[in-house]
Amino acid sequence: MIAPDRHPDLLKQLRDVLGPDAVLSRPHERLVYESDAFTLARGRPDAVVLPRSTHEVAEVVKIAARHGLPVIPRGAGTGLSGGCMAPQGGLMIALTRMNRILGIDPLNRSALVEAGVVNLALSREAHRHAQHFAPDPSSQSACTLGGNVAENAGGPHTLKYGVTTNHVLGLEIVTPEGDTLWLGGPAEDCPGYDLLGLFVGSEGTLGIATRLLLRLVPDPQSKRTMLAAFQSVEDASKAVSTLIAAGIIPAALEMMDRTIVEAVEAAFAFGFPRDAAALLILELDGLEAGLDTQAKRVMALCRAAGAHEVRLAKDEPERERLWLARKMAIGALGRLAPSKVTQDGVIPRTQLPDVLAKIAAIGERHRLRIANVFHAGDGNLHPVILFDERDPEQVQRVLEAGSQILDACLEAGGSLSGEHGIGIEKLGHMARMFTPEDLAAMRAVRDALDPRARMNPAKLIPTPGSCTETSALAMLGGSQ
Repeated sequence: MIAPDRHPDLLKQLRDVLGPDAVLSRPHERLVYESDAFTLARGRPDAVVLPRSTHEVAEVVKIAARHGLPVIPRGAGTGLSGGCMAPQGGLMIALTRMNRILGIDPLNRSALVEAGVVNLALSREAHRHAQHFAPDPSSQSACTLGGNVAENAGGPHTLKYGVTTNHVLGLEIVTPEGDTLWLGGPAEDCPGYDLLGLFVGSEGTLGIATRLLLRLVPDPQSKRTMLAAFQSVEDASKAVSTLIAAGIIPAALEMMDRTIVEAVEAAFAFGFPRDAAALLILELDGLEAGLDTQAKRVMALCRAAGAHEVRLAKDEPERERLWLARKMAIGALGRLAPSKVTQDGVIPRTQLPDVLAKIAAIGERHRLRIANVFHAGDGNLHPVILFDERDPEQVQRVLEAGSQILDACLEAGGSLSGEHGIGIEKLGHMARMFTPEDLAAMRAVRDALDPRARMNPAKLIPTPGSCTETSALAMLGGSQ
């Protein structure tokens, strides 16, 4: 709770700018905002504000600066690395009321939107012009585009189309001091430093994006979506490498293991082969001419790699059911355990069999069930650790297992994150991926743009000597 003696008139100042219904300060109101989808790290903000415009965001940031309070930007709270929780209290700026699509320019294939627009809402609107926004996280029906920019989100179709940074033309941002400026713009290239590229994926540590100028891509003329079933994860992984080596770049190439298949079938009865150890969902898109020939080649390569069953979706409803299964896969795991943590590491595709075997061994060592559903085409793994959050001993094992999974990704020549970000969960691993000189350079950039370190503190870049370097363990029980 905000101490009146430390911050006199703060709530009044916020209500004068935003109105009384846009300032939340009571304990039960703030409780909702103490974590994102990574629920093992919690920190309750002192107040939550719900602005409706860039001007209001800027005024709130200026008020926070006068009071020396941290500022935590937040979208829909679907993040999976603790990136929008408040480890030091402070003001949380939730952008969900800034949810207008301000304009779509089909000739220039762009859209101007506010940061609180839901990802899928933009594609639905753009579809009227036979266009869409390519990055499509599994949470796209809930996650906001501002959050996608903060985390540089991806999704199944980024194998062919790229992640969020490849689809951002410009951003209106509010700086840590409350100034408003534009980065980038409608032109394909801007002289000077690439501040737009620096901002995308900065996880709210350099400012708050309030309006976004986004690139749209044309809807493909046609699609072919396939399901391939394998008796082993090794065979499915071999199929992935074989397809890419053959020069085929599918629009999407996703893998689900036996645990995921069991959960999805139990929940939705999609008709997946229950005897499969691994399934691949593959999608080709493009011009109608030649697509059938390419689909036949893909199916033949999958069979040659060991697939015992390959299906081609016969129509659009069947294709949509396949993708519904993929999008709902992690949610279906709620039937198997009351809690889950979804990891996010990247490895070279050729390392898939070895790293997945290591993940299985980590699960056995820590007596934890781990399911795998991930973007196989670009090596972006999402091991899902199942457990009961009410048991502190299990929580400890989950954190240790998650740390070892990330170590395995790094040892394979990979990265700590493909789309979930570092947040607070992976903070302690940054020194394992980067040299002290690397991290010092990153801190120098952050210090230059936010010298008082108030913008989303204790995230992304570790501070020397800080307890937050020890990972999310330091934040357990951190609610205020």
